[in-house]
Amino acid sequence: MRRTGHARGRTPGPDVIVVGAGAAGAALAARLAEDPDRRVLVLESGPVPGLPPSFPPELLDARLVPGARPGHPAVQPYPARLTAGRPYTVVRGRVLGGSTTVNGGYFVRARREDFERWAAAGGGPVWSYERMLPLLRALETDLDDGAGPLHGDGGPVRIRRTDLRHPAAVAFGAAARRLGFPEEPDKNAQDPPGFGPVPSNAVDGVRVNTGLAYLARMSGRPNLRVEGDSTVLGIVVERGRATGVVVERHGRRATVRGGEVVLCAGALRSPQLLLLSGVGPRAELAALGIPVVRDVPAVGARFGDHPQLVLEWAPRRPLPEPAGSWLGGALHLPASDGDHPGGDLEILQSLVPMAGLTSGRVSVPGAPLAFLVSVQTPRPTGRLRLDPAGPGQPPSLDHGYLSTAEDRRRLREVVRVTAELAATADFAEVGGGLTDPGPRVTAEDRLLDEWIRGHLGTCHHTCGTVPLGPAVDAYGRVHGVAGLRVADTSILPTPPLRGPAATAVLIGELVADAMRRGLT
Repeated sequence: MRRTGHARGRTPGPDVIVVGAGAAGAALAARLAEDPDRRVLVLESGPVPGLPPSFPPELLDARLVPGARPGHPAVQPYPARLTAGRPYTVVRGRVLGGSTTVNGGYFVRARREDFERWAAAGGGPVWSYERMLPLLRALETDLDDGAGPLHGDGGPVRIRRTDLRHPAAVAFGAAARRLGFPEEPDKNAQDPPGFGPVPSNAVDGVRVNTGLAYLARMSGRPNLRVEGDSTVLGIVVERGRATGVVVERHGRRATVRGGEVVLCAGALRSPQLLLLSGVGPRAELAALGIPVVRDVPAVGARFGDHPQLVLEWAPRRPLPEPAGSWLGGALHLPASDGDHPGGDLEILQSLVPMAGLTSGRVSVPGAPLAFLVSVQTPRPTGRLRLDPAGPGQPPSLDHGYLSTAEDRRRLREVVRVTAELAATADFAEVGGGLTDPGPRVTAEDRLLDEWIRGHLGTCHHTCGTVPLGPAVDAYGRVHGVAGLRVADTSILPTPPLRGPAATAVLIGELVADAMRRGLT
């Protein structure tokens, strides 16, 4: 992936600098480099291993979730506050592939209503589901359904749905049917929400991150260079145009010039880089002594994420280890208010104990198994700011969870549905109901609210820190700064009704397509 010389008459350096080799950045860089005349430089803050033999085994084993392990070297931690009294640590991947290297391999598309909402918020017609579907098909090779109106068979990301033959998955499915929930065999098909397998970028037990899916296949291209251990500290803007970046490598700083800069550093780092470079709310920047390059009040002003809880249950007997993935089945359902018929509540099944996920072990004898339950209502409640004590330190993150009665009600609902599932005769084949919270707590709103507040976590699905409309246009171009784009989940005005990994890759595909075709 090395770059050679440049064509006569062109300025030295790359035509495009891509900051971050994660879900969106890897996809965008690889697509741009398909044009042999375009020189692309990717700067990744973490290490850049080569083909799979160079990756640590735990980063490939789809039965593990490296991002769940405290202190894992492939993870960047960020201190956050989920509520005023609930400090937390959120994480992002810091390695080739970004968070697709350390997450759970969940690869579920956004819902049609998500695309409609994003189009209305500033994306315009290009962000409609119908316009996005060809890109969704082009990015995947669906190993279950193959090519068709909804799926592709020639894209870089191989998709396989989770195996539901594990005894716990069988019991979960039977319990869901017992309670009247519909089957949803293809969660990437926009069918009514229900129970079904999880589309995943884990195939035959191997988590295939976007670095491997997109960039490894481009190895040897003379117009593509991917550099690891290269932390971008800021964007160089001259006379209203981004002309390069300041990068730190092995303790030494340098300025790298390029024709365009595309931030794909994720929904926490991309807005921080904008703010550090003087692109953001004028008053906040001035108060920190940062020269204002462009007043963009929406940068960091809001973000959305999905609050999550872990609900554990004790197996009645030893159960087999999962064969290919830590994931079992998933149930999606709309909250009782009916505002989101595509389903804004998620019950996700783990076939590996939480004690195993947090320690890097598939088997933990005697440990309980868990459901990961979350509210995925697209409601931005958070705010990101630079840390006044040191703007270069991790940003200040306030998620603003549980701030309304509706927030608390939805979490109570998803906990109670899970408790009801675990109490069915069908699930009793493998377990004896939830161990915590127990029936006394789930029966009373006040007690359940207290339990939720004390156990609250997050899905790490941050979106909206540099939103479509007020901050960027439909193709990620930052308003008022030429040659500068953002292409990651920062630009989603609200989080989708499903986890955003597939949508992050889609954003990389969309912005690359626009750049290649010169769309305006």
